Amino acid sequence: MSDLIDIDIIRNIGIMAHIDAGKTTTTERMLFYSGFLHRMGEVHEGSAFMDYMEQERERGITITAAATPLQWNGYHVNIIDTPGHVDFTAEVQRSLRVLDGAVAVLDAVSGVEPQTETVWRQADQYNVPRLAFVNKMDRPGADFYAAVESMVERFGANAVPIEIPIGAESNFSGVVDLRTLKAYEFDAEDFGKIYKEIPMPDDIVEKANEYRTQLIDAVVEQDEALMESYLDGQDLTEEQIDICIRKAVISGEVVPVLCGSALKNIGIQPLLDAVVSYLPSPSDIKSYEGYDPSTDKSLVRKSEYSQPFSALAFKVQTDPFVGKLVYIRIYSGELEVGSSVMNSSLGKRERINKIVRMTSNKREEIKKAGAGDIVALPSLRLTRTGETLSDEKHPIVYEKIEFLEPVIKQSVEAKTLSDRKKLIDALEKFVDEDPTFRYENDEESGQLLISGVGELHLEIIKDRLDREFKLPVRVGKPQVAYREKVLGKTENSAVFEETISGKTQFGEVTVSIGPRDSVSGASDSVNADKSIPAAVTEAALGGAKNSLQIGTNGYPLIDIDMSILSISYVPDKTTELGTKIAAGRAVSDAIRKVGTELFEPYFRVEVTMPEESMGDVISDLNSRNGKIESVDQKAGLQVVVAGVPLSKMFGYVTALRSMTQGRGSYSMSFSHYEKVENR
Repeated sequence: MSDLIDIDIIRNIGIMAHIDAGKTTTTERMLFYSGFLHRMGEVHEGSAFMDYMEQERERGITITAAATPLQWNGYHVNIIDTPGHVDFTAEVQRSLRVLDGAVAVLDAVSGVEPQTETVWRQADQYNVPRLAFVNKMDRPGADFYAAVESMVERFGANAVPIEIPIGAESNFSGVVDLRTLKAYEFDAEDFGKIYKEIPMPDDIVEKANEYRTQLIDAVVEQDEALMESYLDGQDLTEEQIDICIRKAVISGEVVPVLCGSALKNIGIQPLLDAVVSYLPSPSDIKSYEGYDPSTDKSLVRKSEYSQPFSALAFKVQTDPFVGKLVYIRIYSGELEVGSSVMNSSLGKRERINKIVRMTSNKREEIKKAGAGDIVALPSLRLTRTGETLSDEKHPIVYEKIEFLEPVIKQSVEAKTLSDRKKLIDALEKFVDEDPTFRYENDEESGQLLISGVGELHLEIIKDRLDREFKLPVRVGKPQVAYREKVLGKTENSAVFEETISGKTQFGEVTVSIGPRDSVSGASDSVNADKSIPAAVTEAALGGAKNSLQIGTNGYPLIDIDMSILSISYVPDKTTELGTKIAAGRAVSDAIRKVGTELFEPYFRVEVTMPEESMGDVISDLNSRNGKIESVDQKAGLQVVVAGVPLSKMFGYVTALRSMTQGRGSYSMSFSHYEKVENR
């Protein structure tokens, strides 16, 4: 394989879905039929190629987004299998940020599930064209048409089948291609490698014709000439329908829906055909917008080799053999081993010593990569997730990726004093890898506190410390990461003047703070004299922002506007350190002056259970201060959705098992912060 790949034949796609919908199994089959794998791995056996972490193999879930290239009908497909568990949503988010298309996998029994909604909204945010694959058509209760309807109802998506199933549940045997009205059956003895055309069963001929008409009606308006021919009564050829579908997908107006059973080896080859036929190549994405780091002026890069090099680092991974690996999506230009590039987010130079093309956790060294490709760079010194690499003479910065903030904390302690430094080094690596993970040293207790987005998230961190770093640790009980909001507006000034290490440090700063409506987070601005040296202004802003991390109860501030109104600058007297300390004190005193109130994270909890358990489940959620939002029925089971404070959800899995005799399941995702009434 040539190092440089023709942009037009590249497809950068992600596989996304709710946990247990069959993403990894679908990906395994894609690798098998493309010839990349000679034996199919199975998630339930712990042998899936894409699940390479021990924790993934044991738990049967995907934790980290794994990337691998495959070849299909002359196309180069970079495929990323992403996690389905809500605790690892960041892996999906950063993958979608750099992908050109996605395949949403749905369970044919459950249809749209909570995490499917989360990743679908993320794909909407990044305008990612997508296909849908209704998997598990062989399961009892499978209903292809109900799954399609759930996409329309829950997403408002224009979900249009381009296949319909032949049979369902134990009778599911193949698919009908609506473009050609041909039926196909997959040979189970050959693991579905061979599939052959068969006569269409009489009982679905009418339905196939009906859905074919719906398909053409949905996509033909993409081409005026073809639409006129169609309206004049001419039927469209397969090639003409494909042209219309491709245009409709790339514009985001249609989501084609296919079906199959990855576990039973049915329907994967047509899905691969759809990926290369309908999802965009990098050249279909006309340009990528960024800005000049020096002037903030908008810049554009086209997906062409002749453009200056630019790329976004979307993932950092610690590799036991080569150290830190930084995954990048190259948007423009070329990258060669031995060259230097600019980390334009930091204004620092990075040397490119190696370029590797990753296949899950295996590596293939290459000398050159170009626009449209996804590769990994070992041993970059400074680059982290969300930062931009670019040509030194033509710097550009792309928009950073925004991630969920941690909402749960846990103390962690090394078993021996000599292991503490090793523990901190390991936690630093995790911070590099995972933008939703934090750690801090509690000054009062001397404890190390780790923070994440869920119990499973922190459980995996603990497990990795033990296995990868040989650091067995003791952990405390999970704690909620509360937040604070200020109760009013005020202005405040502070002066700092002290001798530190033989030098007088001086600063004087005036700030204003106040509540910020509707937008979570904190905003900051500087309205001080523009003639003041930039280093002094940055010091003031840094000190002020640091103080927003600690409210009167010791928790970070949210929904707050902070502005630096003035900085007293006296040449030969004012110092950066003095100004930084003065700004921090001004903000801290202002927060104490107006006071704060405590807020806690609320989660959207969706519980699925048999009807006979519903009363107990609702009663239990009410006892946890839950607010019931809806009660529904899906695939013969009851589904209850509620908003519940995170502090009341610890250990819920055990309680639910007891209430439902092990037949209930639940998922939860962060919703919002609410005022703590009684703590």
